[in-house]
Amino acid sequence: MILKNIINEIESVYPLYIQEPYDNSGLIIGDRNADITGILIALDLDLEVINEAISQNCNLIITHHPFIFHNIKKIVAGNDVYDLLQLIIKNNLNIYACHTPMDKSSYGLNIAIAEKMHLQNIKILKPETNLFCKLVTFCPHDYTDKVREALFEAGAGVIGNYDSCSYNIQGTGTFRAGENTNPFVGEKNKLHYEPETRIETIFPKWLTNDIISALISNHPYEEVAYDIYPLENVHPQIGLGAIGELKNSMELGEFLSMIKKIFSLPIIRYSRTDNNKKINTIAICTGSGIELLQEAINLNADVFLTADIKYHDFQAANNKILLVDIDHYESEIIFIEKMYDFLLKKFHNFAIQKFEKSNSYIKYF
Repeated sequence: MILKNIINEIESVYPLYIQEPYDNSGLIIGDRNADITGILIALDLDLEVINEAISQNCNLIITHHPFIFHNIKKIVAGNDVYDLLQLIIKNNLNIYACHTPMDKSSYGLNIAIAEKMHLQNIKILKPETNLFCKLVTFCPHDYTDKVREALFEAGAGVIGNYDSCSYNIQGTGTFRAGENTNPFVGEKNKLHYEPETRIETIFPKWLTNDIISALISNHPYEEVAYDIYPLENVHPQIGLGAIGELKNSMELGEFLSMIKKIFSLPIIRYSRTDNNKKINTIAICTGSGIELLQEAINLNADVFLTADIKYHDFQAANNKILLVDIDHYESEIIFIEKMYDFLLKKFHNFAIQKFEKSNSYIKYF
């Protein structure tokens, strides 16, 4: 299996375009043309994970957190980064990270956690805008179906759970071919009127090159006329966090016990609240998601689950929402299972391993 083929499958669902500005997802170390013998999936990259990959003949390690996240100014012997890099390069390992693209996808961690809690009516907590474009093009009536289908095949025309979406208007196009042309219809130096169909369809911004390539490859004209407009529409399937509803309302103690069990938490931290409060609507953000607290409040969530919560965050939530800290590692360890299932469906006859030893950096006494 060639590495670039694996990357293409991952990024077709978790595109790098949607990662947060601070993130460093994607291929961090490696060769896109490398022949992959096996894949090891882990939450973080450390010496134990690398040694496991080597022992299992896995020359591709896929992690959630990027191994190189901040700027590196020096790489010298005795430094942790130096030692790991030396081992990675010596053993021809490839390192790929799928961090915030998986956090923000409707096929990612937040939705997976909501499903694990058996929530209903699950949605993205903070869906993003400005991720869509509209393509407008014109072609002869007889070629409309061919062009339209090529655009749909390239990823255009998807709105929510609907695909092959477009709007079509019939009209008349005009053009005059110059001397150095080879017109599909009409004659050189003569104004031509051609019955045409105007096709309008929507597509995600990160597919722009694919959409234009599909259009030009399947359009009969020598010069293809098209317009691309940026849209401010909300993308309901991309964004941080998730929100959903319990099938039945819960008392505080019952709810907290359920959370401890689901996330295997030895202890649980939560904000001061009314002990008689009924809990129904749950907002979630895996990892450090306290910046979404106000979105959870605005959507009338009874509870907001996230990690790395500070004292003053608990203070800010007082009497507005129940704030529950589910710890960073515990909220994201589901990445391993999620990525494993995804890759197994794509490459079901390939050697894919899960790093199943607990490598949380936080311990409890």
